[in-house]
Amino acid sequence: MTVKSFHPPVRTLMGPGPSDVSPRVLGAMARPTLGHLDPVFVGMMDEVKAMLQYAFQTKNELTMAVSAPGSAGMETCFVNLVEPGDKVIVCQNGVFGGRMKENVERCGATAIMVMDDWGKPVDPNKVEAALKANPDAKVVAFVHAETSTGAQSDAQTLVKLAHDYGCLTIVDAVTSLAGTPLKVDEWEIDAIYSGTQKCLSCVPGISPVSFGERAIERIKNRKTPVQSWFMDMNLVMAYWGGAGKRAYHHTAAVNTLYALHESLVMLQEEGLENSWARHARNHQALKAGIEAMGLRFVVDEAYRLPQLNSVTLPEGVDEAAVRSALLNDYSLEIGAGLGALAGKIWRIGLMGFASNEKNVLNCLGALDAVLSGMNAQINSGVAVRAAKQAFAQ
Repeated sequence: MTVKSFHPPVRTLMGPGPSDVSPRVLGAMARPTLGHLDPVFVGMMDEVKAMLQYAFQTKNELTMAVSAPGSAGMETCFVNLVEPGDKVIVCQNGVFGGRMKENVERCGATAIMVMDDWGKPVDPNKVEAALKANPDAKVVAFVHAETSTGAQSDAQTLVKLAHDYGCLTIVDAVTSLAGTPLKVDEWEIDAIYSGTQKCLSCVPGISPVSFGERAIERIKNRKTPVQSWFMDMNLVMAYWGGAGKRAYHHTAAVNTLYALHESLVMLQEEGLENSWARHARNHQALKAGIEAMGLRFVVDEAYRLPQLNSVTLPEGVDEAAVRSALLNDYSLEIGAGLGALAGKIWRIGLMGFASNEKNVLNCLGALDAVLSGMNAQINSGVAVRAAKQAFAQ
């Protein structure tokens, strides 16, 4: 068999991630590869660190990019802060809280689960009850923006609760970073991780993380070695730690870090608050179109993520057939439901570079056409007009 060069089709990515990548970011990846200890590359690492601090709204010295996707950022936080025998309060209101539980158990610790319905935010009252019942708990872990449902929890309240009971916090911000307000220092978050492929408009494969002073103190005073050599912050600190000379730890994802650097430059140019506002504005237009069609959202508006929209299906519609038609006929990707919501919803992403007026209108027009062609019970021909009116306002 002779394999030829791979040339992917051009898609519009409006699922739960990855999101569309800016041509500027793709162009940055094509620049000449440098050695990962080259002084010029080390200087770029310092810039990435500073811009990540801006994105996270933190002055944490240990803010860096893990050379692996968001799941590795999750694991980095857990393996460094959780030891065998610890108790960890884990909040689950979707798929990714469940992954936190798996990380806790693989660290040899016990997960005390706080369960909420999918599509609802984490309930602080339940968290406090779990903290009262488990005074020896060491960590509270929760997802700020649950990608499987589009629900956002009150991170500031949950962090304060954890600290009131002497616990550190681990926060999943994979979908929230750069898309919705996130203030690590103001909210006093101890450890946080994200991914590059969502609202940062970057390629997949890098996981921004940040550790505060309380978390670093916990890491330095562990009773047992961190179970992962690659993710051991005691070792990685010397590579990403201070300015200037770096100690060799691993071969960094050089060209992917170029891409992250460019995406963060773009975020800086736009302004973080402007990025939050853009995501919110495009959500409002999408919402106007979706509701004009007669469809509804899974998550109540009070805690709905603007960048990840879970939408219910019209009665009798095969959701997979709709997604297939959108992909094949319009080269448009939206996401399916996961877990308890599989087969019941679509997840429409408005993240990063993909969060723009053109994509909102094209998505609504394509969805309207496909559903109308299937004789679905919707209000046809009104979605795009409703969205345009929302943009005009």
